[in-house]
Amino acid sequence: MATTEGLVPITRAYLARYYDKYPLAPLPDPATDLAARLRTLSADLAAVAPIAPDEELLEQEAAGIPAHKIDENLWKNREQMEEILFLLNTSHRPIALQQKSTPEDAEIVSKLDDIEAKLKDMLKKLEQFQIKNADNVFNTVMTYMPQDFRGTLIRQQRERSERNKQVEVDTLVSAGGSIRDRYALLWKQQMERRVQLAQLGSATGVYKTLVRYLVGVPQVLLDFIRQINDDNGPMEEQRERYGPALYTLTKLVLAIRLYLHVSLARYEQRKIEQDDIAVLQQAVIIYTEEFWKFTEFIG
Repeated sequence: MATTEGLVPITRAYLARYYDKYPLAPLPDPATDLAARLRTLSADLAAVAPIAPDEELLEQEAAGIPAHKIDENLWKNREQMEEILFLLNTSHRPIALQQKSTPEDAEIVSKLDDIEAKLKDMLKKLEQFQIKNADNVFNTVMTYMPQDFRGTLIRQQRERSERNKQVEVDTLVSAGGSIRDRYALLWKQQMERRVQLAQLGSATGVYKTLVRYLVGVPQVLLDFIRQINDDNGPMEEQRERYGPALYTLTKLVLAIRLYLHVSLARYEQRKIEQDDIAVLQQAVIIYTEEFWKFTEFIG
């Protein structure tokens, strides 16, 4: 069990002073401009074929306001990357692109392959980041827990909970759940983890009995994790400081997915123009580069 000497209450004011030391560099201007450009290109394709209901929902989401929580945006970005990779899978591409019917088609395929590779790499990095981040949060809390049967019980509870969560996901996938369904479940599970963490701080739920025995655990730590989900709690400072950049990236990946969805669905009627694929490529380059920088920064 780590020493508690020098620990102070982790308030929003405390985090503000801490974050003052770590300003986040602004995103390049094209991040916002490219999202708007892709939404415009997507809207223009309605002249080729009417926007389908599922495309209308995508357009509404791309034009909307992203979720406020940092965590929720990270999961949303991961979901969108996976949806885009589904679209770019060779078997899901238009026949002309699968067969590379013309030199023009072959050139588009080459550029889509490059986009696919960049997003696959970023998706893998994000998955690894989230696993590492979850472990770091848990291990930080456990550093201040008694290293005896009490700490063992908390670890066992977490391991049991994670196994049950994986069974839930596997069952959903086996039943034919969509990518959207799976990520709705994954986000629900993430919030359950946060609720359990808050329960540890407030001595409720599965930890109600255990916390009575946590003598010596710093109250400042318990107070912080109890408020970890609060909209106006200490973590709101992080959201206000670093959230806007992430929200911009969320809107960009939504715009990328929207454009790919509507353009590939209409490829037989109108092939993707070189200027348009160039916009898409630039958007993906900026998105993957800036998203990686963001995860490195907050990690």
